[in-house]
Amino acid sequence: MMKVAVVDYGSGNLASASRALAVAAEQAGIAAVVSVTADPIEVEVADRIVLPGQGAFADCARGLHGVTGMWQAIDRATSAGTPFLGICVGMQLMAGRGLEHAITPGYGWIEGDVAEMAAPGLRLPQMGWNSLDFAPGSHKLLEGIHPGDHAYFVHSYALVEGDPSQTIATTDYGGPVVAFVAAGNRAGTQFHVEKSQEVGIRILTNFLRWTP
Repeated sequence: MMKVAVVDYGSGNLASASRALAVAAEQAGIAAVVSVTADPIEVEVADRIVLPGQGAFADCARGLHGVTGMWQAIDRATSAGTPFLGICVGMQLMAGRGLEHAITPGYGWIEGDVAEMAAPGLRLPQMGWNSLDFAPGSHKLLEGIHPGDHAYFVHSYALVEGDPSQTIATTDYGGPVVAFVAAGNRAGTQFHVEKSQEVGIRILTNFLRWTP
């Protein structure tokens, strides 16, 4: 039985994320137990780790550090190969640092900073459905998804100056915006995968099947 840990640190759509993961597992016939947990030991022994997040980078980093041992447990488990999926600010925390209100260190698993989006003539936050752009067949987490399929975004900050090899999908909002990253067994979506309906369920299914 696969154990999927959704990290509870006081941020993110925990109920929505856990429900979407359970639906993905059920529809794919994957035997999985999805748990929302603030226990770092449970996270460290899980077969999959999901880190949702919403709000400011600094607030989410502070909240994650505020759960004793959780930041380190996630780092140890993923360094040992446990597949990881960050959602929205959960993805942003994979970067080296966030520049929202203050300079806040992230995990440094992917290159780049998280900075306010440059979207001339467009309002921030970017809120709503937007299309995904990627090369078909470029990554297992995108199997069954087609360029132009839509996902649901809510954000004012995005990854900049990253490593192009770690970006597996972008969207357009006044220019290219990083939408999906992957580095080894760690991946993240800037969009809310749990709110992205069929596209989101497919990506979560791919994540549950993923053997990086």
